[in-house]
Amino acid sequence: MAYSFELKNTGYLNDINVKNFENIALEIFNYQYKNNGLYQQYTDAIGRVPSEVNAIEKIPFLPISFFKTHKVISGNWTEHALLFESSGTTGEITSKHYVYDEQLYERSLLKGFKQFYGSPSDYTILGLLPSYLERKTSSLVHMARVLMRESGHTACGFYLNEWDKLAAVLQQLENEQQPTLLLGVTFALLDFAEKHSLNLKHTIVMETGGMKGRREEWTRAEVHSFLKKQLGLQQVHSEYGMTELLSQAYSKGDGIFYPSDTMKVLINDINDPLEVQRTGTGVLNIIDLANVHSCSFIATEDIGTVNYNNSFEVLGRMDHSALRGCSLMAL
Repeated sequence: MAYSFELKNTGYLNDINVKNFENIALEIFNYQYKNNGLYQQYTDAIGRVPSEVNAIEKIPFLPISFFKTHKVISGNWTEHALLFESSGTTGEITSKHYVYDEQLYERSLLKGFKQFYGSPSDYTILGLLPSYLERKTSSLVHMARVLMRESGHTACGFYLNEWDKLAAVLQQLENEQQPTLLLGVTFALLDFAEKHSLNLKHTIVMETGGMKGRREEWTRAEVHSFLKKQLGLQQVHSEYGMTELLSQAYSKGDGIFYPSDTMKVLINDINDPLEVQRTGTGVLNIIDLANVHSCSFIATEDIGTVNYNNSFEVLGRMDHSALRGCSLMAL
C-alpha cells in the first residue's frame, strides 16, 4: 500500500505495525530524499543510491548534529506549529526541531503512551522539570502538558523546587489510591528524594535522565537504587526521547527500553557509521516515522545495545559529543 506523506496527513500513523513498519519506513525514505534538500545532499555525499535502498539497514541516517547547523525540514513549507529546542550552556549552539503539524506530534505521543501505560486519563500526572520549565521550547515540557491535558485530573501540575508541596500532593493521592505518574528530570528527582522519604504504592516515578551539571554524575543503577529506597518503589521507569524526535521509548525498569510502534532502533559500528545492523552494541540509530516533516532517520550520539526482541539499552555518550540535557546516564 502506498501512503501519502503530504502536509496535514496523519492517517498513516494508525496503520503502523510490526509487519508494515519497514515498508512505510522505505516509503518515507523515498519521500524525504525527494523533498528534503539537506537529506538528499547527505545521501548523495555518502554514495547511497536511492534505488538500491531496499532494506532499513541501507537507509542513510542523518547525523543528529545537523539539527544544530541546519533547518531540517521535508516538504515545501515555511511556517511551523511548534519549535522544540535542546537545552545548552550559554553560548552553545542548540538543536532546533521545527514541527509542522502539532496534531501529528500529539497523535504519535499519545499512541506511544497508550501502548505502554493505557489512557492518560487513568493517571494524575505531575511534572518535576525545573530548568526545562524556564524554556518555552522544551519538548519534554510540551509532552508533559499534553499528557496533563489528556489526563484531565485537577491535581495535575508542574513543580519547581516545592518539595514539601509535592510530597503532600503525592501523599494525598496515595491516600486516595489514585494512580499517579511523576515525570521528572533526574537531578530534581534525586533532590526531592533526599528531602522526603515516601512509600509510593500507586505512583509511577519516571525519570528522563539529565544532571545538567547540578550534581555529581551517577550511574543509572545508582540513581534507581536510591530512588527505590527513598520512595518505596519496586521499579523506576524511564523515558527516552529528545528534541530531534517526536516518538518516545519507555522503560518499566532496569533501563531496558522498548520503542513505541512509530519508532525503531538500530545500531551502527562506532568506527564505521555507514555499517548498520539490527542488533548489537554501538551507536544508536533511530527511525522515527512521526518525523515525516523533518527527518525520520537519525544517527544519535548515544552508545547502546539493541537486543533481538527490539528492546535496547543506553550505555552512555560518544566521547566527543556534548552532554545532552535529556540523555540517560551510563550503566
